Amino acid sequence: MATKDGSQIIAIEEHYLDTDIDAKVNKMAGGGEATKKKLLDLGELRLKEMDEADIDIQVLSHCPPGAQAFEPEEAEERAAGVNNRLYEFIQTKPDRFGGFATLPTKAPEIAADELERCHKELGFYGAIVHGLTDGEFIDTPKYWPIFERAEALDIPIYIHPGRPHPAVIDAYYKDYAEKYRSILSAGWGFTVETATAGLRLVLSGVFDKFPDLKVILGHMGEGLPFLMWRINHSFGDIIPYQGKDRGFREIFSKHFHITTSGNFSDSALLCTMMEMGSDRIIYSVDWPYVENAPGTEWLETLAVSPEDKQKILNGNAKKLLKMDV
Repeated sequence: MATKDGSQIIAIEEHYLDTDIDAKVNKMAGGGEATKKKLLDLGELRLKEMDEADIDIQVLSHCPPGAQAFEPEEAEERAAGVNNRLYEFIQTKPDRFGGFATLPTKAPEIAADELERCHKELGFYGAIVHGLTDGEFIDTPKYWPIFERAEALDIPIYIHPGRPHPAVIDAYYKDYAEKYRSILSAGWGFTVETATAGLRLVLSGVFDKFPDLKVILGHMGEGLPFLMWRINHSFGDIIPYQGKDRGFREIFSKHFHITTSGNFSDSALLCTMMEMGSDRIIYSVDWPYVENAPGTEWLETLAVSPEDKQKILNGNAKKLLKMDV
């Protein structure tokens, strides 16, 4: 399995659904019954669709909200159970699958310990965090133990979309949400919410505190690469970072990695490459919310050099996640 030129394909934002979390959140995985069937599949259907699209490896992460649904009193046991079950599946085909931990962010210290356990004992490559926790963005200092531990372990945190804050839905989207449901999710709401999370992380000082922290944003950077010049110009050099006031672009470009998940656009890719460089872009699909085939078909026509294509398809993932595959 590979592209037509023989390139290995690694996709790192590929989702699944654990039945314990599904029960906890009253079966609200999103995407409809067909999508949910694929989310629940850890077996033949998933592999069949990977093979049909020539995808060699999926790095699996739990769909929203993951273990963020668990209250502090239940967080340690239930989050560990979810991650352990993912590990058990990965062991059935370790040449085809890897994992990101799901974290009980309502209990930040427990989440940090679970991140370390998942990396050291289960071999997970990092963790994924979805949207808000109790209405708060992840840059809030009480969540910083997660980032501190990630830096110490030298593994990334993937910042993934979640449902917008209810007040935002009410103020911005309610007039159109019934007719155009996607305004709350991939059509717009996810992008706004997650781009805001990325911007807030830079402004929060978390990268000044943890200068080796690595963060991943999907969907071609949630639009931030396209807006980089304007954001950087508007803020100016006012963000404290490593003993000096710096600009947004400098901090963002050092700490963030971008994936192609659900955004198979030449123009978006080229913009991101021009702002971030080809070393920070990693192929992803966002399966099953997005089908595999459009992504791998797009790969065959990428207007980039062979060297950059190899980085995007597999090299950058191997380097960032320290994958021995």
